[in-house]
Amino acid sequence: MARERQVSAKDSDSGRAPARLSRRAMLGGAAATGVVTLAGVGTGTASAAAAREADVVVVGAGLAGLTAARDIAAAGKSVVVLEARDRVGGRVVNLKLANGGVTEGGGEFIGPTQDRIKALADSLGVETFPTYNTGKNLLYKDGTKTPYATDGLLGSVPPIDIAGLANAAAVQAMLDDMATKVPVDAPWTAEKAVEWDGQTFETWLRKNAVIPSAKFLFDVACTSIFSAQPRELSLLFVLSYIAGAGDASNPGTLERLTDTANGAQELRFVGGSGLIPQKLAESLGNKVVLGAPVRSIASSGGKLTVTADGVTVTARRVVVAVPPPLASRIQYDPLLPALRDQLTQRLPMGSIGKAIAVYDTPFWRADGLNGQIVSDTGTVRSTFDNSPPDASYGALMGFIEADEMRTLDSASVDEVKAAVLKDYVTYFGDKAKTPTSFVLQRWNNEAYSRGGPVAYAPPGVLTQYGKARRTPVNGIHWAGTETSGYWNGFMDGAVRSGERVAKEVLDAL
Repeated sequence: MARERQVSAKDSDSGRAPARLSRRAMLGGAAATGVVTLAGVGTGTASAAAAREADVVVVGAGLAGLTAARDIAAAGKSVVVLEARDRVGGRVVNLKLANGGVTEGGGEFIGPTQDRIKALADSLGVETFPTYNTGKNLLYKDGTKTPYATDGLLGSVPPIDIAGLANAAAVQAMLDDMATKVPVDAPWTAEKAVEWDGQTFETWLRKNAVIPSAKFLFDVACTSIFSAQPRELSLLFVLSYIAGAGDASNPGTLERLTDTANGAQELRFVGGSGLIPQKLAESLGNKVVLGAPVRSIASSGGKLTVTADGVTVTARRVVVAVPPPLASRIQYDPLLPALRDQLTQRLPMGSIGKAIAVYDTPFWRADGLNGQIVSDTGTVRSTFDNSPPDASYGALMGFIEADEMRTLDSASVDEVKAAVLKDYVTYFGDKAKTPTSFVLQRWNNEAYSRGGPVAYAPPGVLTQYGKARRTPVNGIHWAGTETSGYWNGFMDGAVRSGERVAKEVLDAL
């Protein structure tokens, strides 16, 4: 279509539930003002002119790395941030729309107890607004579309059969109770850690979610939260995630993970979540170097030398703030301890894409719908209304997750678009057939993410290797949302990890 602009992983670089389906909450295209750009400098071309020294080098300019750099700089220490991409933000990115607006290609939502990302946004002047949640949700199951209100006795739980509802309520209560027994910062120390880490979430669900409709709800919740299937996840990892959906004063619950109102999808950011890392990078100025993928970190004589494309930095401490699978691709000298290396070998990324169709108006609202669906079939099985706060245009955002995302890894943008719009028409009618534009973010195909929203733990990983996830090694410290106890996998977890590692580094200097 003449008015249409399609964005794929090649066009925009970049990362839940019953599912009210959450998403972590990146900056599209241009680099922040004052940020140094070395994009285009080939591997091995670092020269004396590009050599720098600092107290601390931060690898990765996502929310974790930028937060750490802010706090280190504020303490009067010199810091350099090396970012592989030509933008900051990591798994948070604003995508430009043909109509001049923006939409989020990565993390975008926040909710209660996510106070660290909220405080950061407030300090940068980035305001929030409520996720559109007026009207009815849709359940599409067994070929039948059922609108349902979310303010009744069942809340946001889809209207399945009575037996399924009873079973689902019992299973959710069990999960929440088990999660209270998991220490968020050291889940491998739970009394039943070995038992829970010795089985998949799927195995446990089959024993407990015995009514098919109840099992359906938890399957959808799982793929929506983790972008992975229940068969891929350790039960202990799932419980630790639930435990972390809170704070020191509020125990985590599955409901807080999955709900919109009073849940992790409650608020969005005016102008897009990508404004947060953009403004944070602007405050750091030329301390941030773009287009500089780190190739090696070597320790010698009490100093660390970080070599990236086009620049080499010598420092006293290094913070690695990238997803664990990508951290493992850096060469370390001396070698990392086996436990740390084995950990990163065992933490795969989830499989996720976001597809946003843009319309002249949010037409589903006139039909009494809030744009949120839960489905048992299709390429897109959960959606949100991603329209701007003034509703000057309509935007439907759909998650493509886990098995559905993997089946489309080699599909063209046109093929993905056709599959997504077919689902949107099924859910919202013929008006969804002809968007004015369409954007697609495929995190699986991102060179410096390779999936999202989070690196997850299969069975046996946390109990055997978990204690290495943030233990410093030879002056190297670990950050990133995966290292956070609270809100692991979310923007809030990333900010928390940045604050934690900055204190850790400053104490060591």
